[in-house]
Amino acid sequence: MADDAIDAWLRLIRAPGLGGTGTRRLLASLGSAQAVVGANAAQLRAAGAPDITIQWFDAPDTDALAADRAWLDASPNHHLITCDSADFPTLLGRAQRAPAALFVAGDPQWLWFAQIAIVGSRNPTDGGIANARDFSRALARSGLVVTSGLADGIDAAAHRAALDVGQATVAVVATGPDLVYPTRNRALADAIMAQGAIVTEYPPGTPAQRQNFPMRNRIIAGLTLGTLVVEAAQRSGALITAREAAESGREVFALPGSIHNPLAKGCHRLIREGAALVETAQEIIEAIGPRAQELATALRGRLTEGPTASSGDATAAAGPEEDADYRRLRAALGHDPVPIDVLAQRTGLTVETLSSMLILMELDGRVAAAHGRYALRHHGGSGTRHHPAQAEDG
Repeated sequence: MADDAIDAWLRLIRAPGLGGTGTRRLLASLGSAQAVVGANAAQLRAAGAPDITIQWFDAPDTDALAADRAWLDASPNHHLITCDSADFPTLLGRAQRAPAALFVAGDPQWLWFAQIAIVGSRNPTDGGIANARDFSRALARSGLVVTSGLADGIDAAAHRAALDVGQATVAVVATGPDLVYPTRNRALADAIMAQGAIVTEYPPGTPAQRQNFPMRNRIIAGLTLGTLVVEAAQRSGALITAREAAESGREVFALPGSIHNPLAKGCHRLIREGAALVETAQEIIEAIGPRAQELATALRGRLTEGPTASSGDATAAAGPEEDADYRRLRAALGHDPVPIDVLAQRTGLTVETLSSMLILMELDGRVAAAHGRYALRHHGGSGTRHHPAQAEDG
């Protein structure tokens, strides 16, 4: 994204009185973020902007905008993905009340993979923690990206379990991308950034505020093909995520529990209202498998159309095995796992280019990945990331 577009988007994101719906309305009327922030008061009013937004554009908080830009420039792993970009996650764009932009710390490619949300109580039972871990491991091993909210309890257990089996996980947070709430989950957040992605619609410096959590939950529901509620009381934020998922046409799954467990009552309520009662991860995989395959096909097409293969390149169109960059990458890979920075040194390719190439090779079953390291996949062997098909029971 060009610098002027980034600056315009940062002003849009911080503008009061808009939100995702209002921002999209202005974009539809005026054409681009640059056009919106460059419009005069009459044009903005005609496009539906409230007075508080117009006043902001006249006198924005330049210190906050400078801090936003400084965060983006601080690391190549800091990203801004906007709804007018081809990089914006397709599923989220279809969801109700989708945000207009996302700040991402980590690798935004994971937002295009088939995701499953695992959510539940912040104060679960030991059995709830065990179930969250078991389901997360099984679903992650099947090729699904586990997505949750970085909260204590079920969320943290689901994230850690996916990381433990060498798979990516996505955390959607209710703060700015530079903050972690609760702060005791800082080490977990760092691990997620290294092996997956942290996502938020809130700009840097935004503290944890109660009203932000339901908004975060709608992003979790929007990014994912389905939501699994492990344990939840009658009044639980996890039920908000489940409701958002149902309203966006996504699957809702719930684990049954004891009638004497207050943290099973929310799950039982969901089941009465139509959520699927599940006892194994395989049931979830079978339910969302066809839509996961559709996303895998879309991801493959997106990557082959990206910087690693242009539509006019005959060798790229012929397939990875005939492309010079892929031949160089295969020569640099071995059967012992290699980190991506070593592959960059061996091939002379950038980490960003290698990331897209390796994801495509994973989808084609040529490469196995675990803990940020990559190796050629043995013929007939089992890779660590594949399309959802089989998994152990949760």
